[in-house]
Amino acid sequence: MNDHRKIIVFIATSVDGFIARLDGSYDWLERPRPPGNYGYGAFFKSIDTILWGKRTYDQAIAKFKGKGVGTGPEVKNYVFTHRAPESAPPGVEFVNEAVEAFTHRLRAQTGKDIWMMGGGQIIASFLDAGLIDEFRIHVIPTLIGEGIPLLQPRHRHVRLALRGVTHFPDGVVQLVYAVPKESSDSDGHGP
Repeated sequence: MNDHRKIIVFIATSVDGFIARLDGSYDWLERPRPPGNYGYGAFFKSIDTILWGKRTYDQAIAKFKGKGVGTGPEVKNYVFTHRAPESAPPGVEFVNEAVEAFTHRLRAQTGKDIWMMGGGQIIASFLDAGLIDEFRIHVIPTLIGEGIPLLQPRHRHVRLALRGVTHFPDGVVQLVYAVPKESSDSDGHGP
């Protein structure tokens, strides 16, 4: 297995822990960006694969009209869904298999790190299977009251190791956490 290919959740949340509104929209993220765009450009250069849940993928395609979302020959997109469309755009593959088997195959390939785009359901599936290596969470100084949480709720206990904190001039804070492999205890009966 190619252990250097980390699966990284690089995502923004509201202060109250939501990644989108209940309808999937993320209008609250529309804001002026500081120079360097929160490190997005450097991060994008470090990956060659993006993992999507189907609803998140559909929201992004609708917003950007199919352009500028993980596009280009250097980025492979995998969209997890139970009902794959008959055809896929170039660079996109629809996946309907267990996350463990898929990840084993993916990490066996040579490549860069892997971006877990989201949403909350696919992030939770990978986390509960012990497949997430790192979270890079950009906390946006906004409360939206209700929405789609970072992780699909279920009983779990996962201890994270803080690796870094970056403060941006507009009040955004990036938290970087490693997910130690022995930390997952999705039934809640661990240390």
